Amino acid sequence: MLCPDAMPIRSSILALACGFGLLAFAASARADVSIPFTRTTLPNGMTVIFHEEHTIPMVVVNVSYGVGSRFETADKTGFAHLFEHLMFMGTRRAPPKAFDAWMEASGGYNNAWTSQDRTDYYNVGPNTSLDLLLWLEADRLRDLGPLMTHDKLNAQRDVVRNERRQTSENTPYAKVELRMPELLYPVGHPYHHPVIGSHEDLEAATVDDVKAFFATYYDPANASLVVAGDFDSQSVKGKIDRWFGTAPSRGKPKDPGAPGFSDTKTTLTSVVRETIEDNVELPKIVMAWQTPRHFAQGDAELDLLSVALAGGKASRLYKTLVYDQKLAQSVDASQDSGTLGSRFEIGVIARPGVSLDALEAAIDKELALARSKPIASDELERAKNMIETSFVTRLESLRERASLLNMYEAEVGDPGYTEKDLARYRTASAAGIQKVAETFLLPNARVVIRVVPKKESGK
Repeated sequence: MLCPDAMPIRSSILALACGFGLLAFAASARADVSIPFTRTTLPNGMTVIFHEEHTIPMVVVNVSYGVGSRFETADKTGFAHLFEHLMFMGTRRAPPKAFDAWMEASGGYNNAWTSQDRTDYYNVGPNTSLDLLLWLEADRLRDLGPLMTHDKLNAQRDVVRNERRQTSENTPYAKVELRMPELLYPVGHPYHHPVIGSHEDLEAATVDDVKAFFATYYDPANASLVVAGDFDSQSVKGKIDRWFGTAPSRGKPKDPGAPGFSDTKTTLTSVVRETIEDNVELPKIVMAWQTPRHFAQGDAELDLLSVALAGGKASRLYKTLVYDQKLAQSVDASQDSGTLGSRFEIGVIARPGVSLDALEAAIDKELALARSKPIASDELERAKNMIETSFVTRLESLRERASLLNMYEAEVGDPGYTEKDLARYRTASAAGIQKVAETFLLPNARVVIRVVPKKESGK
């Protein structure tokens, strides 16, 4: 499963926010958003985080590895996501298909996702399944890589290539996600290629390649384990020490970062344009800018601006383009945050018969207003309320709390960062949002992709 941006809380916030018609939570209510936890480090470098919650008899085991597509070399794109699939291919003690079968037999389920920055595996089940969930994760961390075979690699290589075809190449408008990183970031930047990689690199992957990838990145010192739910941390600690703590480690691999690049200054010096023909009925415009990394100054302000622009029917782009001028069928906007930098993106699908030139001019007019004048106080309050509502709603899920603990640990080194995260939005000002828009949403430093209906053969 692909994740566009590491699942930071921002992604889920905005996905939820746009679905709220009535705001159930006002920013002024100041809900307690802390997640109680304890943290320890095993002798092999693995971080372990406990979050006890005894309301319901459920547990979550979440394991985050510090490897995403930005850690790949230019000729081995897609390896991080490929390995997410390979991790379910079995070991000596838990042979192929046993991982899922045993977990489901115990009443549990599992899944995983890969982003530019991380790969995350989560397992959910009744509290009686906790030993099994922990043992299965420890078993594949220890033994899966060395036991990789050509047959296992081929099976998942085909699955991933088919996933690329289904989710990106043959889904309406999804080709944009393959091209956008290549156009937005220059060659040499770790975000230059899409997470899913290329067919050529996936096809060229060898067993030795994936074994080396596993040995480098699937190391206890490069992993963080969260156990959340209805359990006793003292009683489970010994099992974690025995199953995870004895796994050998080569040490945490060096993060290559993005040498020569800055998240506070765009590499774009002009408007980069491309037109993509696709099997769609209506044309679409997608615009994107390089913006500050997750948690940096300006990141939260751009989240709020994206809600003001396209968060529901009262938003600027919806009201102007869909309701008033009837130029657009739908609008969306997002600040897709990453560890090394982020992407602010606007997508608008045109109504039948509307020219993309007219649509782009109307979008640009609204963006010019956002750069030149602070948003109104009611717009700011509405955006803050929507984000805080969604923030609190996400915390209601045990699985999401486990994911957040690992995300905060990975990105800021503090699993208890929830209150500081939400404070970024609570303290943001209209003037600050205008300043960030003026600084980063430059009209002459962006990517503009137009998706148009594919011409019929012979026309």
